[in-house]
Amino acid sequence: MGSSGPTPSNAQAAEAFREIADFLDVLGEKFKPEAYRRASRSIESLAEGLAAVAARDELRSIPGVGEAIEEKIREFLRSGRIDYLERLRREVPAGLVDLMRRPGLGPKTARRFWVELGIEGPAELRAAIEAGRLSGIKGFGERKIEQIRLALGGGEPVAGGTRLPIETVLPLARRIAGALRSGSPAKDVAIAGSFRRGRETVGDLDLLVTSEDPTRVFDVFSALPEVGEVRMRGGTKETVVLKNGLQVDLRVVEPSEFGAALLYFTGSKDHNVRLRSLARERGLKVNEYGIFRGEERVAGATEEEVYGALGLAWIPPELREDRGEIDRAAAGTLPTLVEPADLVGDLHAHLPDGATPKDLERLRAVAKARGARYVGLVVGGVRDDGTPWSLSKELGRAVAGARTTEPRIVAVAEVGPGPLPEPIRALDTEYLVLRPVGTANPGAGLPSGGLPTRVVAHRGGSPEAVRPWLDLARAASAALEVGPGPARADSSLARAAREGGVSLALPLGLDDAEENTTRDVAVGFARRAGARREDVANATGAADPTSGSKRSRR
Repeated sequence: MGSSGPTPSNAQAAEAFREIADFLDVLGEKFKPEAYRRASRSIESLAEGLAAVAARDELRSIPGVGEAIEEKIREFLRSGRIDYLERLRREVPAGLVDLMRRPGLGPKTARRFWVELGIEGPAELRAAIEAGRLSGIKGFGERKIEQIRLALGGGEPVAGGTRLPIETVLPLARRIAGALRSGSPAKDVAIAGSFRRGRETVGDLDLLVTSEDPTRVFDVFSALPEVGEVRMRGGTKETVVLKNGLQVDLRVVEPSEFGAALLYFTGSKDHNVRLRSLARERGLKVNEYGIFRGEERVAGATEEEVYGALGLAWIPPELREDRGEIDRAAAGTLPTLVEPADLVGDLHAHLPDGATPKDLERLRAVAKARGARYVGLVVGGVRDDGTPWSLSKELGRAVAGARTTEPRIVAVAEVGPGPLPEPIRALDTEYLVLRPVGTANPGAGLPSGGLPTRVVAHRGGSPEAVRPWLDLARAASAALEVGPGPARADSSLARAAREGGVSLALPLGLDDAEENTTRDVAVGFARRAGARREDVANATGAADPTSGSKRSRR
């Protein structure tokens, strides 16, 4: 990537600094790796692009960014590369990079192989295991050696750095957890990690269970149709790679430790570091096994117990990013976040091309089953090429007949900024869904025609590109649509919207192949943004966004 190419994304920058941290671990640096990892995490969670922060000379306002890292960020923004990283790549043998991506290993273990045994890759490590060279070395007992042997398995590392959209992982994760609950002796089944925190992408899955028969749980787990390969199995942990390439770690823990383990493996790392610091101030120690005063465990069975022992209210997983949530938990001022059950309507739904009145009734049946009182159905609008369109007359009559019985259909026009085309002005619609069309932009102004704006869909773009749409939403008293896919905002933009006084609209996903995937992902993004019911336009805590908006007939 050269200086004339596109500006690197926050995710690309975060990955570069994470890679620097791993290489520094392999090279034996003591403090630098964590500094680069903290900067990486901060960059990844920014609500706006690094380039915009750099343009304001505010890079050092990002947690973990000092003079040296600021210089590297600017270099990366200019050229798409960091000379320091390129130098580290040349210093670390390629085989060690392979090793540190293996399940259960990592950069520090790879360094031990390199420094203590002169091992620089998987083939040498296999030979060392067969020759018994790891036996007797501190930290490498028989169980650990067997885990390493299994990790080397087929000779190919798990793809490093690959992350899948959470909407892709959610149905899969639910099926796996459901199969363990119903088909194995597992109890207290929970999914932890970044998945539980509702992050937009998932790099792997962490499952926790309690059980008196771990071997039987592992047998059921490894036999699931989604599993492609078993990479390692120990007494309390099994690692598999699914057929889609996602790694899943299943851990069996004691009931008395379950809450502490769930908290620990949910993360984030910065949140957990703050909790450990708070525990030390109180003369306590917290880890994945519980909270201890000396050798006595004082809490661990539930997360509420663990937080309570630290003088904190339970913190929703989506907020655990060390953004002030611990101080609010101590003060008792955490928000009550929006829940899926709070959604009472959908402000932006479509029928498929060629739909009939029967399709409309199917849509209403799905909406009713999901608790919707109303559905904002797009009956016409402006295509990307600027030409207007509308439903057939037959469907239009069916829509008109469905406006009074719950879930009632609210007719919507989907347009871009600027004047409304006459065919759209003539439609009997109640509000607008506003989105970019063609080369239009918010500077073109609000549509004229007397219709209120209820939803602004942003259809992709960087935080800087979307920010004018937040300004437009604020001016129009409209909501920003949040959820999975390129046509909606992610949690960072949702947070920027909420903090800027813009309400959110969360889709119900009435056309989902997997029930409630879109809804639950959207709610997760909103919760990561700190949204309450009253912050969501189509939730019970807000005024009905479809009431009193009927357009006078012309």
